[in-house]
Amino acid sequence: MATLLLKSRQDVEDFVRGCAFYATGGGGLPANGIASLMSELDAGRDIVLTDIDDLPDDAVTACPFLMGSIAPHTPQIVAEMQGFGFEQTVNTEKDRMRKAIEELEQYLGITIDAIVPIELAGANTAAAVAAAMEMGKIVVNGDYTGRAIPEIQQTTPYLHGKKITPISSVDEWGNVCLIKDATNYRVAERLGKLISAGAYGLAGQAGFVMSGKETKDLLIRDTLTECHDLGVLIRTAQESGTDPVGQTLESLGGWKIMSGTLTDIDDEDRGGYYWGTHTITGTGNDSGREGKVWFKNEHHVCWVDGKPVVTSPDIIVIANASTGEPVPNPLAVLGMEVAILAFPSRPEFKNQKAIDILGPRYFGFDIDYRPIEETMKQG
Repeated sequence: MATLLLKSRQDVEDFVRGCAFYATGGGGLPANGIASLMSELDAGRDIVLTDIDDLPDDAVTACPFLMGSIAPHTPQIVAEMQGFGFEQTVNTEKDRMRKAIEELEQYLGITIDAIVPIELAGANTAAAVAAAMEMGKIVVNGDYTGRAIPEIQQTTPYLHGKKITPISSVDEWGNVCLIKDATNYRVAERLGKLISAGAYGLAGQAGFVMSGKETKDLLIRDTLTECHDLGVLIRTAQESGTDPVGQTLESLGGWKIMSGTLTDIDDEDRGGYYWGTHTITGTGNDSGREGKVWFKNEHHVCWVDGKPVVTSPDIIVIANASTGEPVPNPLAVLGMEVAILAFPSRPEFKNQKAIDILGPRYFGFDIDYRPIEETMKQG
């Protein structure tokens, strides 16, 4: 597929909208992603997302990512932060990623040629792209997950036994840490989250140093183009007065689980993750039904009338029922009219190893994973 260029604010907004859709409620705030990318366009730099086949096999690649909770800060947490002097941030999400890449290069004594986004997300993907553009590095058109995920082992490098460490970390206050090694991926995830939790927010981190050849084998290809095209589809459906939700379902091959009003949000910031459950009370054709969506940063289990209907690795999206815009979990508001949508997981995650680290039992639920396409076929 051809290299993708983002040349205008509309290109950026379309791209981030699509990334936020695949983020399944997590992945940071889209407004921050737009700000990251617009800072590059405003500086006169092109945003170029390069076809992976144009990357030399001997290139050095790395993966920057945002690590931590996106939960809103309570007054009590703000008071705690002030006690540590955490009042005025010293860098943006893009800056944190850029600095993390620089720290990783310095520690390893290498030059990183190309950047690979870890996931599809409104802030996480955009900040990685923007940091790479500022540094004059290649960004490949693809990612390692095909959606957003809460833990770094829920990626194709883990599925193929690749090493993640060392990991560099830079938080919004300028604190710098290095995870030189970890006994396994879950430990690396835990250490990274504890670092970010200590800073009460999102740290920019970088790891997954590999060759271009390894990246080609692991990459879920052309997903950045998918995000841009999806963002265009949703916007043009809005502009033409057609149904954005219906257009999206038809284009991606998904299902509307139900529509209704967001009537309860039970959420908390725990251990560097944003946890919670949304309750949707059915309206219209779904009147009398109740849906619940549980999230750990991202959506992972959806029940209707107490029965599990869809779980990760499949993709669960809460979208505005009229505009089709994805609703990030921190921006969910009681009274919103929403639709719960479901889409099949990427082929790369249709295996037992992936289900073991992204399925409902991994998150502590006594539920067996059942592909959404089977559930919808059998009713």
